[in-house]
Amino acid sequence: MKLNNKLVIFVGFAFFLICAFWQAYDNIVPLILTNKFGMNQAWSGVIMALDNVLALFMLPLFGALSDKTHTRLGRRTPYIIGGAAAAIIGLQVLAVADKLQVENLTKYGSAAAATAADKGPLLFFIAVLLFVLIAMSVFRSPAVALMPDVTIKPLRSKANAIINLMGTAGGLCVLVLGILFGTGKSENASMSYMIYFGCIGGLMLLALAIFLWKVREPRFAKEMEAESARWGIDDGTAHENGSGSRKLSPEERKSLLLILASVVLWFFGYNAVTSKFSVYSTNVLGLDFNANLTIATVAAVIAYLPVGLIASRIGRKKTILAGIVILGVSFGVASFIRSGSSPIIMDVLFALAGIGWATINVNSYPMVVELARGGDVGKYTGYYYTASMAAQMVTPILSGLLLDVNMLTLFPYGCIFVLLAFVTMSFVKHGDSKPVAAKGVEALDVDVD
Repeated sequence: MKLNNKLVIFVGFAFFLICAFWQAYDNIVPLILTNKFGMNQAWSGVIMALDNVLALFMLPLFGALSDKTHTRLGRRTPYIIGGAAAAIIGLQVLAVADKLQVENLTKYGSAAAATAADKGPLLFFIAVLLFVLIAMSVFRSPAVALMPDVTIKPLRSKANAIINLMGTAGGLCVLVLGILFGTGKSENASMSYMIYFGCIGGLMLLALAIFLWKVREPRFAKEMEAESARWGIDDGTAHENGSGSRKLSPEERKSLLLILASVVLWFFGYNAVTSKFSVYSTNVLGLDFNANLTIATVAAVIAYLPVGLIASRIGRKKTILAGIVILGVSFGVASFIRSGSSPIIMDVLFALAGIGWATINVNSYPMVVELARGGDVGKYTGYYYTASMAAQMVTPILSGLLLDVNMLTLFPYGCIFVLLAFVTMSFVKHGDSKPVAAKGVEALDVDVD
């Protein structure tokens, strides 16, 4: 049993462009809202939560719709094309709204005065941002569901490691662009992001072009079904009731709910840090947030493939629990770092955080879709993203309220919620991979590519 790495890499270009967008969104939009429109952290958190509000109903909806879609391009690809193209165009219009406010800052002298005198750029910015977030919601679940569509069940943790590696590469490219453009420097707080957003859009467009060039969804899905049949694995093409779905047993349902609860908790902690770190770093640490986030991303890149292999040997649950401990401890120690501390300490902590998050992220989604049949993958993908987006809808607002009281609450907040996920995950009993024993000469194949 061997994973087709090239196939998964090409499928992963859809996730590459998704993560490129969200990295730019998490890094830049809070800075625009606070530095250019003069919002406090709580109101900035409300705007940052818009994508998660939309995701609560749009991700399950479009995941389920893609399950039922049948075109010559496949079930998922049409959504990827339409949503990605709209998001790329919308991002460029967003840059125009940002530039209008930069001009107002020059005219009125401060963010508060500029916004009070002319609310047009703010309303324009929020309207365009809403359009872009809707476009991203259209294709996120279909894009993620494509991996299990073309990968047999025992290899999904390994495949998800590659998918996450591709996503991390997208985020890393954006961080490098941020360093080149100086987006993390305090003296550039009022810079125009017109060219920067243009580069992000070009990167997303390139990833979409490679995806469309190399991915033949219907053929890849049929090959997966044939491979599953060869190994005697239920790939979801033969269903008990003919509807493409099945009922979970009470124990399976309990495990699903516990996995989703764990997803909520660790996203509560992790997203609070990622969405507010650019502000925290500027105000508390006096460091360039791009450098720290780049280190975390590189550490995650290095960890993804080993984590997928470890999970295939010791199980997804144990691997996730180890990742929770690593992430929680790194956030806990970071709580004590202040301006003037050695930057190396924060670099090490962010490297550990990247490893911990990679360990969690590679294995959590496969645990959810392990409980699904082939015709349900989009729906279960929607469940996973509903849980993560519910957390990400609330946590920017809650963490923003605490940051308005005291900036030093960020990392303790993240640590507490991450470690709470250890408790819920400990009670999960279903969703681990079920390796198929090799037979005959295939037992001698130890290639881990």
